[in-house]
Amino acid sequence: MNFKKWMLGFMVIIFATVLAACGTDQDTKQDNGDPEANQQQEEKQQQENQGNESNGTDDKKMDHSGSGEVPEGLKEAENPTFPIGSKAIIEASHMEGMKGAEATIVGAYDTTVYTVTYTPTDGGEKVEDHKWVIHEELKNVGEEPLEPGEEATIQASHMKDMEGATATIDSAEQTTVYMVDYTSTTSGEEVKNHKWVTEDELSPVEE
Repeated sequence: MNFKKWMLGFMVIIFATVLAACGTDQDTKQDNGDPEANQQQEEKQQQENQGNESNGTDDKKMDHSGSGEVPEGLKEAENPTFPIGSKAIIEASHMEGMKGAEATIVGAYDTTVYTVTYTPTDGGEKVEDHKWVIHEELKNVGEEPLEPGEEATIQASHMKDMEGATATIDSAEQTTVYMVDYTSTTSGEEVKNHKWVTEDELSPVEE
């Protein structure tokens, strides 16, 4: 009788050990299978983030097309690298579908361009390092370029609730800026009179 009890106890121990091993093996398989799925998810997320890259700008709030009107006092470039009517490749990624698009130059102007930080007039989230606002789009600043750290009121409406906001100058550069037409590489949307792209953000079209 004692032997039967001993065998029964032994079988229970063996059975419990086998169940525990199976459970561990299943967990291991799940753990080994998940990293690949997780990696694919992370790669997908990274691609989405890269596609939506906008240099600190909320692409949904940005007016892709413009009227073609320019601020009073803005001077046309006399000898721009990319003349009006010529083609160029956009190297900037201010908004989705911009980088790599072929642009048609519709305006070229010599001015000071700024990256700025501002809080929208509706009290929304602060926009940092916005590209670009030009000197002539700032209110009552005179003719001399502003320095980083100075403040001015924006008179442009590139983005929703931008006009009338107080901007802090992050950087300033004297260069040629371009107004361009292009077709989005992602949505196929035709963008007209987009303001602004700097000379450094354009490259020649390869023949």
